[in-house]
Amino acid sequence: MADHALAEFLVAKRAALPPEAFPLPTRGARRVPGLRRDEVAQMSGISVDYYTRLEQGRERHPSPAVISGLARALSLTPDESAHLHLLCGVVPKERPAPERGLGDVLPRMLDSWPRTPAFVLDPLLDIVALNSLARALFSAFAHTRNLAEMTFLDEAGKAFHADWDRAAASCVAALRATRHLGDRARLAELLATLGEDARFAALWARYDVEPKTRERKVLVHDEVGELALDFQTFAIGGSPGHELVAYQAEPGSESERRLLALRRTR
Repeated sequence: MADHALAEFLVAKRAALPPEAFPLPTRGARRVPGLRRDEVAQMSGISVDYYTRLEQGRERHPSPAVISGLARALSLTPDESAHLHLLCGVVPKERPAPERGLGDVLPRMLDSWPRTPAFVLDPLLDIVALNSLARALFSAFAHTRNLAEMTFLDEAGKAFHADWDRAAASCVAALRATRHLGDRARLAELLATLGEDARFAALWARYDVEPKTRERKVLVHDEVGELALDFQTFAIGGSPGHELVAYQAEPGSESERRLLALRRTR
């Protein structure tokens, strides 16, 4: 997988770029989506032959200058650019501190938030801690082991997200953004399991890279109905790639009333 990851990333990102968004000369009908190899090569400042070797997996270690040119030509986001650097073997100068685990304080803190569903994700979206209100929120799922597995493999996942397509794409992009910080054996196991789902496989092949930050979601609980919730993520010091995710309803809203009603049913 590692030998072809860079090539697959470049192909996916080139195919996703609309030609009409660039000042390119008209050269007849295009047979495939996105830009042509020679167009990306020209905008990157490299030869077509060299770019072709990158996409064919025959060259996997371009220079920092070439990486920057590729990121610019492919209109990569900062997160996608960082991912490209990692695929090329260019690691950040500052290495993350060794993981020290969550300890007892953070789980105890989560349990002290009776009005806020909250949980902790590791780099592979495994849920390593969650409070009682989060358990109540996820009560329809068979397990709360991994957020991606819940989204794609659990029958409850489709009904839980009012906009499942958006939630699924966001989940895959977040997994790709932090997977390099996770355990390799667990990553291989997870991708083998998720890869059996055609919807996951299609999204994974897009090479979208976007860590979870904050967003409004509409979730549908089988007991209390629709919940419009805002979530925010927080990095956990000492545990690279681990994030605290907290949900909150608008104060005084119907969603808050339903969320608190859900708490009282437990």
